[in-house]
Amino acid sequence: MQVEKAQREDEPHAPIAPLRLGPRLKAIRVGLGLTLEEASQRTGLARSTLSKIENEQISPTFQAMQKLAHGLDIDVPQLFAPPKKRQATGRRDITRAGQGKAHPTGTYEHELLATQLSNKKMMPFKSRVRARAFEDYSDWIRHDGEEFLLVLEGSIRFYSEFYEAITLNEGDSVYYDATMGHMLASVSEDDALILWVTAS
Repeated sequence: MQVEKAQREDEPHAPIAPLRLGPRLKAIRVGLGLTLEEASQRTGLARSTLSKIENEQISPTFQAMQKLAHGLDIDVPQLFAPPKKRQATGRRDITRAGQGKAHPTGTYEHELLATQLSNKKMMPFKSRVRARAFEDYSDWIRHDGEEFLLVLEGSIRFYSEFYEAITLNEGDSVYYDATMGHMLASVSEDDALILWVTAS
């Protein structure tokens, strides 16, 4: 066992690939659609300095890396992480008008959209708001994620736990933290129609 261990220790280690910060920085800059001049203005580093870093002619100081991260709106570790390979998944889901999946409740009549796709980052659906008053609810609605709401028809009263109630009319929208208690009531003559998008 000792002999085998000694032999393993004598074996050469696999060479560690040198960090190539230049190409990584250039990939981030190009991915953001920035020219060297624009990146220079954002980061406070001279255009010539950025060019030399990208071409591996100089190594940036830690202070320079902080400026790069701040100016490009990324974290410093992202400068060292290899770029992720982008794979086209080809995911697509069309929902024809009126062909969403119905899900009625006591206060809403939901029409779920894009139901063929699983593991979605967003859940879009249209809803007819049946509720007419705050008292139609037994408690605040709360769940994980964030939500975007757009009024398609009519008017609603948007109630939220930490803000004054507000009336939203056709074309108005609101984006909010869904962990905050919220609820809606239709205040138009007919039931209001809204588009809801929930993101986890």
